Amino acid sequence: MSDTLATPNPAATPLPSRLRQFSALTKPRVVQLIVFCAAIGMLLAVPGWPSLREWQLALAATVGIWLVASAAAAFNCLVEQHIDAKMRRTAWRPTAKGELTNTQTLTFSVLLCAAGMAVLYLWVNTLTMWLTFATFVGYAVIYTVVLKPLTPQNIVIGGASGAMPPVLGWAALRGEVGPEALMLCLIIFLWTPPHFWALALYRADDYARAGLPMLPVTHGNEFTRLQVLLYTIVLFAGTLLPFVYGMSGWIYLLSALALGAGFIGYGWRLWRHYSDTLARATFRFSIVHLSLLFAALLLDHYLDPYLKGWIA
Repeated sequence: MSDTLATPNPAATPLPSRLRQFSALTKPRVVQLIVFCAAIGMLLAVPGWPSLREWQLALAATVGIWLVASAAAAFNCLVEQHIDAKMRRTAWRPTAKGELTNTQTLTFSVLLCAAGMAVLYLWVNTLTMWLTFATFVGYAVIYTVVLKPLTPQNIVIGGASGAMPPVLGWAALRGEVGPEALMLCLIIFLWTPPHFWALALYRADDYARAGLPMLPVTHGNEFTRLQVLLYTIVLFAGTLLPFVYGMSGWIYLLSALALGAGFIGYGWRLWRHYSDTLARATFRFSIVHLSLLFAALLLDHYLDPYLKGWIA
């Protein structure tokens, strides 16, 4: 009797609670940043202000990408439920607590992915649909199932799929993948390791308890801190590419210089004087860094032509 009372009964959960559980599977905060980066790619793909038709295309692409990204997040929760249950950061997830069954979670993920693919196929283009599906496979299968439990370089290799949103957005509006989109992809690819390793540093005990070979667990705190610093420097160089290529102007360059210096500063302090508090602050700044960097790129996209005209 006591065992029965202690075990969650998914079928008996009220509807509002059930909706919250399914919503939690989609990792809304993570998906929000994914969709934001994809939307930046869409807007940058259009010279000048988008037309009504381009706004409609962008809306459909946003919905489709959001659905598939949410499906990938749900599938990740399904695969990692036993790992999540061992970690304080993720033990609250519905799959880790047994509030949702495997069948419910898998069905939810499949339906979201199918709906997203249908939206992209019917109202955007097939290139975006297949690129988005490849991103789903890259994150949900290659990273989650294969790389994450096998190698401390999981986040570096698997970061390729997480860097795809601007490419998806660009392909949605242009119907092709241009060098500008690949530069945005490279920036996120280089940003991912210092962002994630800052988190892993102050969550190292969690990852060790879960048996995951994250870099602080396999190579130690000091080595990981050095890698964070080195990657912030390489990232800084990567963020200058849009200006060098002629994709952006001075607004973006000044923003990239300031944000890059800030991230390197965090990396330097983390390397020289580590604390969990500083690692947490570095992780939070990394999110601000990427958000403001892409926002500056978009602002530059619309304002730089006017500034050049005014100066001329």
